[in-house]
Amino acid sequence: MFLDDFAISFITVPSFVPIVRDLGFDTTWFAVLFVLSMQSAYLTPPFGYNLFYMRSVAPREVSINDIYMAALPFVLLQVLGLALVVIFPQIALWLPGVLFGP
Repeated sequence: MFLDDFAISFITVPSFVPIVRDLGFDTTWFAVLFVLSMQSAYLTPPFGYNLFYMRSVAPREVSINDIYMAALPFVLLQVLGLALVVIFPQIALWLPGVLFGP
């Protein structure tokens, strides 16, 4: 929660990709899950960078709590999308399979 997604990627991906590969999971699927979870982090406190950006461009009468509440449906949709990709991996693997073959 204290690092942005580039720092998290450079620290964790080299450690997790060999583990994911050895466990038999598709690394493309893992990458999609990783990116989806990082994007959810941009909309959730305590370091929701997109929320703070929105606060800087919003009118003064709009509070940060208003922005948090407005972002909540989008966070829920992202979590739902993440859950769907976990349950049905073919959602993430269909297009790469079409473009690059099996």
